Amino acid sequence: MTTDPSAVPALVLPGTRTGRDPERSLRRGPRRTSAEVVAANQRDRLLDGFVRTVAQVGYTRTRVSDICQAAGVTRPVFYELFKGKEDAFLAAHRYGTDLVISAMEKAHARTSDWPGAVRAGLDALLGILADAPAFAAMAIVEIDAVGPAGWEAREELLSRFRDFFTYVPEGGFPIPTEELVDIVVGGVHSAIHRRIAAGRTAELPLLLPGLTFSVLAPFLGPERAAARLAEPAPSADPIPACLAPED
Repeated sequence: MTTDPSAVPALVLPGTRTGRDPERSLRRGPRRTSAEVVAANQRDRLLDGFVRTVAQVGYTRTRVSDICQAAGVTRPVFYELFKGKEDAFLAAHRYGTDLVISAMEKAHARTSDWPGAVRAGLDALLGILADAPAFAAMAIVEIDAVGPAGWEAREELLSRFRDFFTYVPEGGFPIPTEELVDIVVGGVHSAIHRRIAAGRTAELPLLLPGLTFSVLAPFLGPERAAARLAEPAPSADPIPACLAPED
């Protein structure tokens, strides 16, 4: 799926597992399972059930009873762990996006310059989302249906993407760098959103050349940005994360 599969560790995002998988049930036995372990198990299963249900029928049509059915967890337990459907959405979104950003940061740190880091980070992002279509649909598309809390969560996520532009080459831009970064980040999000909304999540890795070029070109110029696309993929071996801009 990705340019370098070994560079991106497998992630267990919400929705990638089945909530009712018998292997995830806590077995009865002479040794009693602690309340903390039980609660964590039930929470994980509910998040999986929630994400899968939202991906299938949409956030608006998702009912708590549907979530519980998908997770194999009772309704009273759901309300012990979450205030309601919106709270469950935000929990799943926060947990999953934290994992995605962490994987992008690790991929980002494997190269010694900013352009290479951009390519590595995008490669990780696209591959992860392609391998987790239910989470991608929930986190990128269905977040629009949540309302103000969802919009705020999306803005928080986009602000974290802006952190990857800390080391952009400076100088010569006709508009402020911060404004240019906002435009670039918005364009990347829009391109990813369109593929997922169209049910073409598996095709996301095909966007890597175009997205890499669109991110680099405003800062390096089209010729240097195009030249970077022809370079080999970043090594999977981590090196010091000194993301200095090109001279």
